[in-house]
Formats: sequence, structure tokens, C-alpha cells
Amino acid sequence: SLVTRTVRQVEDSLLVKLERCPGLEDSDCCYLCFPGLLDGAGIAEEPLLLAELKPGRPHQFDWKSSCETWSVAFSPDGSWFAWSQGHCIVKLIPWPLEEQFIPKGFEAKSRSSKSDSKGRGSPKEKTLDCGQIVWGLAFSPWPSPPSRKLWARHHPQVPDVSCLILATGLNDGQIKIWEVQTGLLLLNLSGHQDVVRDLSFTPSGSLILVSASRDKTLRIWDLNKHGKQIQVLSGHLQWVYCCSISPDCSMLCSAAGEKSVFLWSMRSYTLIRKLEGHQSSVVSCDFSPDSALLVTASYDTNVIMWDPYTGERLRSLHHTQLDPPMDDSDVHISSLRSVCFSPEGLYLATVADDRLLRIWALELKTPIAFAPMTNGLCCTFFPHGGVIATGTRDGHVQFWTAPRVLSSLKHLCRKALRSFLTTYQVLALPIPKKMKEFLTYRTF
Repeated sequence: SLVTRTVRQVEDSLLVKLERCPGLEDSDCCYLCFPGLLDGAGIAEEPLLLAELKPGRPHQFDWKSSCETWSVAFSPDGSWFAWSQGHCIVKLIPWPLEEQFIPKGFEAKSRSSKSDSKGRGSPKEKTLDCGQIVWGLAFSPWPSPPSRKLWARHHPQVPDVSCLILATGLNDGQIKIWEVQTGLLLLNLSGHQDVVRDLSFTPSGSLILVSASRDKTLRIWDLNKHGKQIQVLSGHLQWVYCCSISPDCSMLCSAAGEKSVFLWSMRSYTLIRKLEGHQSSVVSCDFSPDSALLVTASYDTNVIMWDPYTGERLRSLHHTQLDPPMDDSDVHISSLRSVCFSPEGLYLATVADDRLLRIWALELKTPIAFAPMTNGLCCTFFPHGGVIATGTRDGHVQFWTAPRVLSSLKHLCRKALRSFLTTYQVLALPIPKKMKEFLTYRTF
């Protein structure tokens, strides 16, 4: 089975000692203990700052204007990092960074072998001049063979090196599509009437792109058809801040400057339901890797965890100011800016206006780790875990250590089952009640 194969692969490659943390005997994970990540009680220490990248000062611009890093992203295979560093510039940086910045064990996994890399030459950092302030970034997944053939047929002038592309959402409502290996501009998508705030590709590799805009709409684009706009989703009354597609490609979540979030069907492009529970604007959302959970972050200082299939509210994570404060400033605002799941689905990372990056374990109600950061705007996990990237208002990007984890067998089984079973299908199974509660994340 998939789970058995996964466990065997992990056992074969495991080179460090595993310790199950005291006090978390029933936890869904085993922790790989690295210095600076977990103490003897199983509580994470302050994340370590691995590296910080700062843009150079372009003399032709007012440095304090439009310098924000609104978005950061890793490519799905972990070989590239995209950074909107302000002033209309996106940096494409090969990952990992220079060895002195990244501890052992954090190397990226790549689809290409070492011999392939040598044959093509090492990837080089690229600078993309988008001509407008860049708000949203999204890497495509690796396209399926049919999509790859279609792309080659429609774009014969573009060398088919890796088929990895980057979409950038701009201040003027345009979306620019770039080929990552070459840095070539492939397409320019027009349709939005205001800032394109966020972008999301379907994880299936079909090259379907969803864009969220301040014009209060979401738009669906098919890059296999020359970037044809195939649907406009309307209904939000405020700017749309965020969009996220479930890993099983069945649902789309959109968050606007409203107290509710919208769930859409990715099959019919119709509204499934509204999720209501926040007391202020919702600004960020993300699905768990098995599509069984949805988290939303709001200016009301709360993250709410939902069952997207039933609309049930499962848990709230409240952000409170640390006592004593991290510094002498009078900062008491904990409005949230960003939330994201870790790749194995056992952790959350949040960025708030109280100058803190928080890491949460799924089964606990309080953060397991904090890191001081100023003017944070966005965060994302490295696809293979162990690193969190954050962007700031100053145009900087920071890389932090995150807990390295080997999931328990029961969590692997749950993740495998929930990747193709809805909550209703699980509840219909002839299995004990406690097992149903575990599979539907009702055991918190």
C-alpha cells in the first residue's frame, strides 16, 4: 500500500535518532531532534534565523515607497525560491542557498539528477522586471505529460527544459507568466481591473491558474489554451486578498475584506458555502496537504480551523501578546497577516502585526515556538519541511528553522485516506466511532 511504501522509504533513509517526546505519547508525530528546534520536553525553542536577504538600493526609486515583499514562494520540487523584493522586481533564486547559510539536512530534493544538472549547467539567479508592483506569486506544479505536449505545441519557440513556470500578479491587474529556467516572459493575462493580490495553480499539473483581485473577483485561466480566461467568480463585496486550491483540486477557498470566506467547487466553479465565524476581515487561508482541513486567518487575531466538507468549525487559535513583550515598544496589535500548513500537515505557521512568527502544533492550542520579526507580511514552508520563509514590509526575506518531523504511522494512514475520502464518506464507513473521530480531526 501507499502507506507501507512510505514508511519503508522513511525507515531505509533514516540516519538520525528518533525520540518520542515526553508528554506527547499520543501525538501524531515523532520528532527528529535537531539543536535549536526542540528541547527535552518536546517543546520547540525559538526558531533560528538561517539567512536574511535584503535588496540593493536602486537609486532611481524612492526607497521607502513600494518596497514591500508581499509574496514569497518555493517551487514544488524545492529547487527554486521566488521573492517579490519590491520596486517591480522578482528574484528567482536557486535553492538551496550557499552552504554556509543552510544546516546539514536542509538540502532541496530535485527531479533532475546530478549528471543532468552538470550537463545543463548550474541554475543561475534571475531577475524579472515586471514593470509594476508585484503582489502575488505562484509556481506551477510539474505538468502532466499531456499538458507538457500542449504547452510545447502552443509555444514552440520556448525551449522545453523543465516546464516549470512562475505567475506574477501585478498592481495594474495584469498577470505575467514566466518560464523559470530561462527567465523568458511567456504570456501576459489581462482581465482584472485592479491589483492581482494572490495566485494559485491547481496541484494536478493541468496548468489551471486562479487569480484573486481587488476588483472583488476571482478569475480562472487555462494556460494550455494561450492563457484563456474560462471563468469569473463574483460574489465578494470587498477586495479579495487570498485564494487557495485544495490539494485534491476539488475546492477553492477565497478570503476578502469580509468576516466570511467563500468555498467554491473547482469542478463547476459555483459557490458551495460561506464559512462564517470571524469577527473581522479574513486575509489568508490554506488547505491541509490531505484537503481535510482549512485554516483562515483574520484581523480579529484568530486562526479558525474548519472542516471544508461540512463547514464545521473545529478549533480557534487565538494570538495574544507575549508577556513580557519582546521589546520596549508599545505594540499590542495581533492582527494576522498570513497562515500556512507545513508539508506533512502537522504544523501551522502564522505571521502577525505584533512582530512575531508563531509555529503551532496541530494537536495543541498554544504556539510551540516564537520568533521575533518586524513588519512581517507573508510566510511559507519549504516543500520538504525544516525551513520557513517570511517576507517583510522592508522588502527583506528571512529563512527560519522549523521542526523536522517524521509523521506517525496513524497520521500517515489518515493522510493517505483523507486524500481521497470526504468527511461524509469517512462517517459512512463501518468502523468504530473513535476511528471516525480521528480520521475527521475531531480528537483535538
